[in-house]
Amino acid sequence: MTTPMVEALGVRKSYGANHVLKGVDLSVARGEVTVLIGPSGSGKSTLLRCINHLEKHDAGQLRVDGELVGYQLRNGKLYERSERELCTDRAQIGMVFQRFNLFPHLTAIENITIGPVKVLRANEEATRTKARELLARVGLVDKDDHYPSQLSGGQQQRVAIARALAMDPKLMLFDEPTSALDPELVGEVLEVMKDLARSGMTMVVVTHEMGFAREVATSAYFLDQGVIEESGDPRDILVHPKTERLQNFLSKVL
Repeated sequence: MTTPMVEALGVRKSYGANHVLKGVDLSVARGEVTVLIGPSGSGKSTLLRCINHLEKHDAGQLRVDGELVGYQLRNGKLYERSERELCTDRAQIGMVFQRFNLFPHLTAIENITIGPVKVLRANEEATRTKARELLARVGLVDKDDHYPSQLSGGQQQRVAIARALAMDPKLMLFDEPTSALDPELVGEVLEVMKDLARSGMTMVVVTHEMGFAREVATSAYFLDQGVIEESGDPRDILVHPKTERLQNFLSKVL
C-alpha cells in the first residue's frame, strides 16, 4: 500500500477554551489535489498550518510522506523535533499565504532565490537561472527586476508561488491564495495552480473557489466547527451534498 503524502488521524488543536480542531482525519495521496472548504473559523487554515508545524497540534497524529510532523518516535516515546530539524522539514513543504509575504525590499528574482541560497546553500548562479525559469512558468518572465510594489496582487501571488517552487517541495499548501485579490486577478493565479496540478504536484488548498475545486481537485473536505462534516469527490459532494450543513454553505457561496 502506498504511503499517503499527508495523513491526519484524530488531530486536535485548541486555543484556550476555543477548540478549533476536534479530531480531524484526512488522507492525501501523492499527486492528489485536496481542497479544504467551509465557513470562516471552521479550522481549515489551522489544519493547513499544522501540516507544516507552523501551528503545533495538541493531540492526534500528523504525517507527511510517512514521517511524523513535529515529533519523532524514539524507544516508544514521542520527542519534539528541534527547530533546526523543523526548518529542514518545512523546506520540503511549499506554503503560499493569502497576503503574498514577499520581501518588499527585494526584487521578484531575489525573493525567489533567497530561500535556496540561504537555506539550501544552493549555487547562486544556478538558482538565478532556475528562478528565471520559474518566473516564465508563472507568466512573469519580464518581471524579474520588479519590486513587489511595482506588481499587481495577482503578479505578487504568482511570484510567491514561484518562490515556494524554488525549494523543490514535495508538497504545496495554499491558504486561500486568491482571497486578497481583486476578482479580475483571481483567474491568473488559478491558472498557475491548475498547471501545477497537471504536473503532478501534491497540493492541499484552502479555498472558496468552488469552480476550481470541481475542475481540478481530486478530493474535498468540508469542515465546520472543527470537524469534517462531509468529504469525497468534489464533483459529487459539491453537486449533490448529503448533509444539510454543506447544502446551506453551498447555497451561500455558489
